[in-house]
Amino acid sequence: MIKKFLSERVLPRFIVLTIDMFMIMFSCIFIYLVRYSLEGLTLDVRRDCFFLTLVLMLSNLITFMSFRTYKGILRFSSFSDLVRILYSLVLGYTLAYIAMMIIKNFEIGSNLTNVTFIAIFLFNTLLMIISRILIKEVYESIIIGSSVDKPVNVFIYGTKQAGVSVAKALKGNKEFNYRVTGFISDESHMVGKELLGVMIHANDEHIFDTLERKDVKAVIVSPQKMDEIKNSNLLANFVDHNISLLTTVPINEWNGPVISKKQLKDIQIEDLLPRAPIHINMREIASNIEGKRLLVTGAAGSIGSEIVRQVASFNPYSITLVDQAETPLHEIRLELQEKWRELHTEIIVADVSNKSRMEKVFSTTRPYYVFHAAAYKHVPMMEDNVSEAIQTNVLGTKIIADLSVKYNVQKFVMISTDKAVNPSNVMGCSKRICEIYVQSLAKYLERKGEKSTQFITTRFGNVLGSNGSVIPLFKSQIKNGGPVTVTHPEIIRYFMTIPEACQLVLEAGAMGKSGELYIFDMGKPVKILDLAKRMIRLSGSNNIKIEFTGLRHGEKLYEELLNKAELTKPTHHEKIMIADVREYEYEEVSKCIEALIQVSYDYDDMKTVRAMKDIVPEYQSINSPFEAVDIPQQKASNGPVSKDTDGWSI
Repeated sequence: MIKKFLSERVLPRFIVLTIDMFMIMFSCIFIYLVRYSLEGLTLDVRRDCFFLTLVLMLSNLITFMSFRTYKGILRFSSFSDLVRILYSLVLGYTLAYIAMMIIKNFEIGSNLTNVTFIAIFLFNTLLMIISRILIKEVYESIIIGSSVDKPVNVFIYGTKQAGVSVAKALKGNKEFNYRVTGFISDESHMVGKELLGVMIHANDEHIFDTLERKDVKAVIVSPQKMDEIKNSNLLANFVDHNISLLTTVPINEWNGPVISKKQLKDIQIEDLLPRAPIHINMREIASNIEGKRLLVTGAAGSIGSEIVRQVASFNPYSITLVDQAETPLHEIRLELQEKWRELHTEIIVADVSNKSRMEKVFSTTRPYYVFHAAAYKHVPMMEDNVSEAIQTNVLGTKIIADLSVKYNVQKFVMISTDKAVNPSNVMGCSKRICEIYVQSLAKYLERKGEKSTQFITTRFGNVLGSNGSVIPLFKSQIKNGGPVTVTHPEIIRYFMTIPEACQLVLEAGAMGKSGELYIFDMGKPVKILDLAKRMIRLSGSNNIKIEFTGLRHGEKLYEELLNKAELTKPTHHEKIMIADVREYEYEEVSKCIEALIQVSYDYDDMKTVRAMKDIVPEYQSINSPFEAVDIPQQKASNGPVSKDTDGWSI
């Protein structure tokens, strides 16, 4: 009952101000009693006390109202509140002293001494500060003492202003049941000292013994510290030792000194993957896009929608969004209307393999830049829907590329995948065929002297949090109590965040000439089993099982590395390289692809895959029924004519 009353009731400001005024009155009377005792309180002394009390109350009323010392909630008083009280009292007593000196000049017999005045000031200051500290401590004792649940011991990672603010905000906060029992610091000069009454510890090999001894189950990383170390491995050890990790939004987004549950959030697995930050020359990208008409296919997908968000910030003349997924396209439309109201956008529900529809789109919008992100991407799905992979991925790319030439698009940027490297599945092979067509078309136009359209291909691996990727799947499985399904204990993948991938796409598009295939440095590979274990630990659940389901059709155990020095050429950006791929003759490629598209309409999967392997001899199926039509690489000679016949493609 008391806890509820204290939590829900706040003293009105005028009552706080009245209490402060009574403290001034009490300070004067108390000091005069100590100085003169009851016997010494003559009429003149009582008169001096009355006038001094009156002047002090009047002068401090003015300064209290000026500094608004009464506006804070007493139980949440902070150091800044106490400093404001001190400033107010110093100014108020200074004004009162000047006033009393003037009064003393007119009344010769005044008994007020400087010692008495200073004693009143010091006692009044002490009284006001201690009263607020006492109220805060009593409130916290009642809240913690009356709590049914035992407080959760937490450490704060970070000892700078942000970390201290987090610790202060948690003390006595009714939304949380946390008790700060220590700080963690990477700065050696801070280790061993005390902060807010608790010890500062080093982030070394002994920290986990300390956490266990103090029964600490969670570490809250200050937002400032999070920015410093989120791309390192410093936090991963905490998760591996079953320590929950939390952080807060930046302090400037708090509601004053108080933090809410919405502002304290779990650290995501994306923050724990070892990835160096990517730096992009956004000014150069902006200069290429500002004032231009853009068209983005697959605009409702993970990559396409992020490209739209990023280019929308560069003040283009217009953006045309094309996708056949109605609902997500509507969602990105609402987002654009909310964040970029002045931007001219056109939302088109259409299939990129519909040539007449795409012709109408190009003739109407006349884009300057085309970002082609439309594709089917899920490996197992495309193993079961071969013809759809050809008609959307291959035919769709051919249509968009041809129309880009016809309508004088300045740059065509295509999104490809690392699964196109020595493909082992239908999806990867379909994207490799797209790369071959776009590159051969670019070289064909160059040889003819027609350089109207620059064709740029970008290739990268898995993106964190994309639709249907492993991290959202694991999150869903953990939320439902498991089990978490991993295809194989040794499977590894490369990861990059969606914004990072799209920034590199834009950078490659800005730097690219024509016919170049850009690959991105994806950093270190991540073992999917380790990823699943960390996500389970992050969730705070230790009873969720991991099940191995076996490699899916067409799935590789290890993705091919894309940064082999002997097969790539560097660019001015350390994360972007140009792949040294073999060149194909456009006429032969075009004929083979036309034949493949026509075969796909028979919906005979074996026949279609055989035609794909004719074009890409290095396509060797893995864990798939299509292994039956594999072509031995060393004997393959009936593919499209190329200038390099070593059978290797990256």
